[in-house]
Amino acid sequence: MIGSGEEVLRPLRADAARNRERILAAATEVFAENGLDATLDDVARRAGVGVGTVYRRFPGKETLVEALFEESVNGLVELAVEAAGMADSWQGLVWFLERACQRQAEDLGLRDVVLHGMCGEARVAEARDRIVPAVTRLVEQAQADGHLRRDVVAADIPILELMVNAVAERTGQLAPDLWRRYLVIVLDGLRAVAASGTDLSTAPDLRIVEEALISRRQRGCVRSDGG
Repeated sequence: MIGSGEEVLRPLRADAARNRERILAAATEVFAENGLDATLDDVARRAGVGVGTVYRRFPGKETLVEALFEESVNGLVELAVEAAGMADSWQGLVWFLERACQRQAEDLGLRDVVLHGMCGEARVAEARDRIVPAVTRLVEQAQADGHLRRDVVAADIPILELMVNAVAERTGQLAPDLWRRYLVIVLDGLRAVAASGTDLSTAPDLRIVEEALISRRQRGCVRSDGG
């Protein structure tokens, strides 16, 4: 009987694992498109499973967001490690920042998490402990090779990403690639020797600037009155 019981349990465990991966993949797509305003019902529909199945794997949206946040951290660490292995340390740093900013520019859910603090302090601290060593290596390599100004520290990098991603948040619907222009300006400011003039992407017109400045969209934020 024990043997037959084990045979019954194995496919159930496999089904559970497949459902979890399907839910995570669907959540990634749904949150990327709609931000964290998306619901577990939306995720269930995209995954092709019942909402009860989603709740069995993830008791609430917070736990699902945390799982996606962890996957995102894994991806950033992998990017930093790959960048550190590049022959040109400056190009490695540039490549990392471009990919990191692009992820958040194209993924509304991830941007909500980063810009509006949707994960708890413990989760953020754990992510920091994993990412900081990888980014520190990128910074130190670029400085040792004379590419990066000496007064830059690893802690500057997430702040610079935050600045660029704030542009993406405010102008994403009007000019989805405008953030790249400001990333180039930031990168030129990081060089140990001032750049002779890197070509910028198309400048924004005043309409885009005005829309960005008056924007009050706060995706994923929880109001103090609980509403």
